Amino acid sequence: MARRVVVTGLGLLCGVGNTSPEVWKSITEGRSGVGTITRFDASDFACRIAAEVKNFDPLNFIEKKEVKKMGRFIHLALAATDEAVKMSGLKVTPENATRVGVHIGSGVGGFDVIEREHEELLKGGPRKISPFFIPAAIVNLAAGHVSIRYGAKGPNEATATACTTSAHAIGDAYKIIQRCDADVMIAGGSEAAITPMGVGGFAAMRALSTRNDDPEKASRPWDSGRDGFVIGEGAGIVVLEELEHARKRGAEILGEMIGYGMSADAYHITQPAEEGEGGFRVMMNAINDAKISPADIDYVNAHGTSTPIGDVLETKAIKRTFGNDTKVPVSSTKSMTGHLLGGAGGLEAGITLLALRDQILPPTINLENPDPECDLDYVPNHARKAELKIALSNSFGFGGTNGSVIFRRWTE
Repeated sequence: MARRVVVTGLGLLCGVGNTSPEVWKSITEGRSGVGTITRFDASDFACRIAAEVKNFDPLNFIEKKEVKKMGRFIHLALAATDEAVKMSGLKVTPENATRVGVHIGSGVGGFDVIEREHEELLKGGPRKISPFFIPAAIVNLAAGHVSIRYGAKGPNEATATACTTSAHAIGDAYKIIQRCDADVMIAGGSEAAITPMGVGGFAAMRALSTRNDDPEKASRPWDSGRDGFVIGEGAGIVVLEELEHARKRGAEILGEMIGYGMSADAYHITQPAEEGEGGFRVMMNAINDAKISPADIDYVNAHGTSTPIGDVLETKAIKRTFGNDTKVPVSSTKSMTGHLLGGAGGLEAGITLLALRDQILPPTINLENPDPECDLDYVPNHARKAELKIALSNSFGFGGTNGSVIFRRWTE
């Protein structure tokens, strides 16, 4: 029998708050974190809006001399991990260090560092490139820094599976504990791609909303007026722990992870498979892994990016999974946080856990004129109380990579 895995710590950081209590309060109040971009001059860009992390000072978490040696995605990961580890009460010691691992990913890593160092190259030649350029930018250094900071000597990994990154990180960490390769895993993802090339690149694909005159209304999943996603930044980190290990040290348990699924569309580099076929299979894989039925799911935190095609196909996938007449509530918290890309799955896993803990369905804001092809219960505009025992969170990424994770409310 597979070992049971619980969540004992949670760290959330995004455009609506810098800690998990701040994020959850904003989510339940239906507040948007989207505004005009301030991190660079976006006046010439087609898209000039994003969900930036606000009032964040890396010096609260990192020594001054170390800050420039890290990309912003690493700063955000360290901040979220600080909250998660403190919440868990985990102490890494020489006795348990090899049983504590880290699995933190990022979709694109240090875009800010790459752009900064390229500018130095153009201005002053190759000798102006910082010796810290590579370790500040590469995707696995968020996990590397966390491992070094806490002395975690167990499995150390980083996924880079586009917008499914941190769902895969959490799911893979869950499996690592189940198969007894670790007792504790610090897992999730971080992203900081609100840069000229990040925003410009997605805008060139016509993937971003251009509702620049009304930023807070720009992310509107399943609404007929949606015109693309809103890029966000931040991190979502969980501390996963084998149940008996958590009990022995008297840890407070936030929830139990019971299922994980993966699938590939094998269809297109950016578009989901027809009829949401890959999304259907990944949800069923997670449900089967959890050894439950679709009817046992009480809430779905959808990928729900606010793109014209993606929202319709996820709706079709959910209907195929739960039945065309399903009443399962579905919401997209990206309507408030924007899309954290590689950090989205971690953030939304955390939000899903808090929904189970507090028995509150997070809303989908800005759903004013529903698309006729999107006709599920999307918890429009206002959070509501509900009896929730089991919830599923979806993440889908470019390249047709999909991940679903399932959590159960902790009541023991």
